[in-house]
Amino acid sequence: MSATQPLFGFLFALVVAVLAYRAHSLSRSGAWAATVVGTLIFGLGGWRWAVLLLTFFISSSALSHAFATRKHGLSEKFAKGSQRDWGQVFGNGAVAAFFSLLHSFYPQATWPWVAFAASLAAVNADTWATELGVLSPSDPHLITDLRKRVDKGTSGGISPIGSLAALGGAALIGLLAGTLSPTPAPAKTALFVTLSGFAGALFDSFLGATVQAIYLCPTCAKETERHPTHLCGAQTALLRGWRWLNNDWVNFACAAFGAGMALLLFAL
Repeated sequence: MSATQPLFGFLFALVVAVLAYRAHSLSRSGAWAATVVGTLIFGLGGWRWAVLLLTFFISSSALSHAFATRKHGLSEKFAKGSQRDWGQVFGNGAVAAFFSLLHSFYPQATWPWVAFAASLAAVNADTWATELGVLSPSDPHLITDLRKRVDKGTSGGISPIGSLAALGGAALIGLLAGTLSPTPAPAKTALFVTLSGFAGALFDSFLGATVQAIYLCPTCAKETERHPTHLCGAQTALLRGWRWLNNDWVNFACAAFGAGMALLLFAL
């Protein structure tokens, strides 16, 4: 790595963050967080790492804007809108940034690349499932009890369309990871990253159905991730889950699970 690469990485990350902010894909805090994450990944990883991060960000942002109208009726359930803040940026990108940092210490090792790619495959799969799952003609099933149907947008709900979208989101990152792979087995890299990313999205849904903090709006009598107030202005009360485990932490766990799964598959 050249001495100027981190500087160019910072400048490139700053430009991308500013453009995303102006496109209303990032809030002001999200733009600053994206600059930090992007600097680590672009500056320490290089162009291959940048391609994967940009693929995740551009595809997920495009889907968020494309289906914003369909999601509008479900906005009361989601903790945040399509404009990502610092918590969402770090939740989705902190694990990837961590492995790009490890790459700078172990530049000849291939495992940081595999884990990095799998973490992005997981959050991309989760984002695609969320954005495209709203197209399902029927209500999803709860992942912990497939006989039980839940409202669209409910944490832990899965549907055939959402699951296919998750697989597609993971496969996009997986195929790129294999194509750009520094490992001697690009096909295996693509397969393992895809499977790990899909598994990470399922783990995200499992956490959403079990321990993620879910609140109840007493006025609307509806479940929501929003706290302390619902869209109607009423104060929400914890219904189930761990109070500290909000959607940002669930996204972080999704990325970490995907990275860990990929490392385990390669180790085996």
